[in-house]
Amino acid sequence: MDAVLLALAAVWGAATGLLIPRAAYRFAVEPEEPWRTACPAGHPLTGPAGGWLGPARCGPCAAPPAPHAPTVPVPGTPVPEPQASTAPGTATRTTPTYAPNTLAPLVTVLACVALAAATGARPELVGWLVLAPVAVLLAVVDRRVHRLPDVLTLPLAAAAVLLLGGAALLPGHAGSWTSGLLGGLALGGFYLLLFLINPNGMGFGDVKLALALGVALGWYGWTVLFLGGFAGFLFGAAYGLALVLLRRAGRRTGIPFGPFMAAGALTGVLLGALAG
Repeated sequence: MDAVLLALAAVWGAATGLLIPRAAYRFAVEPEEPWRTACPAGHPLTGPAGGWLGPARCGPCAAPPAPHAPTVPVPGTPVPEPQASTAPGTATRTTPTYAPNTLAPLVTVLACVALAAATGARPELVGWLVLAPVAVLLAVVDRRVHRLPDVLTLPLAAAAVLLLGGAALLPGHAGSWTSGLLGGLALGGFYLLLFLINPNGMGFGDVKLALALGVALGWYGWTVLFLGGFAGFLFGAAYGLALVLLRRAGRRTGIPFGPFMAAGALTGVLLGALAG
């Protein structure tokens, strides 16, 4: 059963992870700009859900180039000498992709498999597997444009409440829906306080993401909530310190905090699931 569960989690992670690059490309715009509707080459993004669901490359970019018709030399016409390539190994056609193309699906697979291994066949696993790909998508968008869109953070919080509420009604669950709700309010309130103290250091999108992550962490209790929340700050501080030491950033350089919040929450949920 464990092997089947892990395999199903891996398949789910791969299927949802492969949809992330296109969605991240469309969401990764500045606040005053509309969501992207065309690929980098200008082709309209079509497909299910208004073009939001689909592979990383659009159809025209992914299609193989049309073969060239062979030229027949005309008698008496000089044959031009072949031109040397200016860059050996370069492709004759560019196919724009929506980076990152491999990392996001891989992270999604690993997260889903880790959650399945730690949680087992308990009811809350369904919630974790639904929430994890959206958290990865938010991390990718935040890393690219330092933005956590409301159309993702708020539904994520609502989904966490509903999914864990459903899990709490089933036998065999290892958490508390009430403590999850309180955890969301606590972590969201803490981030709101940080935002009010220093709006330049903490975005309001982080506050809304904290609501969802707090619900997930609070499901396993206050200790897990503290550990997961602290882990996010620890990961972010380590990354910022590494950038400063490598002279790639200064002490006042802003870094996207969403990826570290998600990583900290994943760490906390894994610890809580293993302890449960």
